Amino acid sequence: MTNQIVSFVIIFILIIIVFSSFVTVKQGTIAVITIFGKYRRILTPGLNFKIPLVENIYSKISIQNRSVELEFQAVTFDQANVYFKAMLLYSVLDQQEETIKNVAFKFVDERNLMQALIRTVEGSIRAFVATKRQSEVLILRRDIVEHVKDQLDVILEGWGYHLQDLQLNDITFDEVIMKSMSQVVASNNLKAAAENEGQALLITKTKAAEADGNAIKISAEAERQASQLRGQGVALFRQEVAKGMTVAAKEMESAHMDTSVILFTMWTESIKHFAENSEGNVIFLDGSADGMQRTMKEMMSLNVLSADKIQNTKK
Repeated sequence: MTNQIVSFVIIFILIIIVFSSFVTVKQGTIAVITIFGKYRRILTPGLNFKIPLVENIYSKISIQNRSVELEFQAVTFDQANVYFKAMLLYSVLDQQEETIKNVAFKFVDERNLMQALIRTVEGSIRAFVATKRQSEVLILRRDIVEHVKDQLDVILEGWGYHLQDLQLNDITFDEVIMKSMSQVVASNNLKAAAENEGQALLITKTKAAEADGNAIKISAEAERQASQLRGQGVALFRQEVAKGMTVAAKEMESAHMDTSVILFTMWTESIKHFAENSEGNVIFLDGSADGMQRTMKEMMSLNVLSADKIQNTKK
């Protein structure tokens, strides 16, 4: 009976040893094997064999991307407090044996790794921000990220990690500074709006002045052409009157009549025209014999001048 119990125990122990010799490593994970506390080898994802009771799984390292959120404060060159909210994305550098050894043995545990990583990122950003003024920080978001990456890549590679991405999700200042920045932005917007309004008013006034100038030019040109046409019409009228008077004078001479009758008729027609078209009620005329004779002589001299002009034109 005792022998059966011993055999059963031995068989049970052998079964446990056999089953413990096989290890399953999940996808995205690397297992680190040690022998009596010393590094031995790594196990890749899948079913692996290890020496039972001798080889021990020291740790399982995830090679997948990991993220951590950061919240910290920095001070600018002009003593303004800046508050950052960031997201850090990192992963194991590669699956090479030396890299896995660094990841497994550089830090006591994951907590110490995270503490070192966070403090390194915060220190790098604080050192960069300390050289910049408050007004420059917001526009230097990309420069801050590039500066941190350049410094951390070298440090993290020594730990067996790689910085995938750093995102500065939020950058804020003290409430007083935020209000002053808002006032500056508002005043700049008002200034830009005033400048735009002034430019629009200038353009409107310029276009209106150009339109007025063009209208004046067109009106002047039209008046010039109208004056020219009126002058031509008056000249033609005078020519026709002179021709008519010449013909009438010739007919009267052939009939042996005095040509002064033509002038007297024109004089009376003029008085009739004045009476019909003037706005007044009284026409003052020199009715004396001397005045009548003087008027007749002037009209006869005008008739002679008109006849001479016509003859010169025909020649």
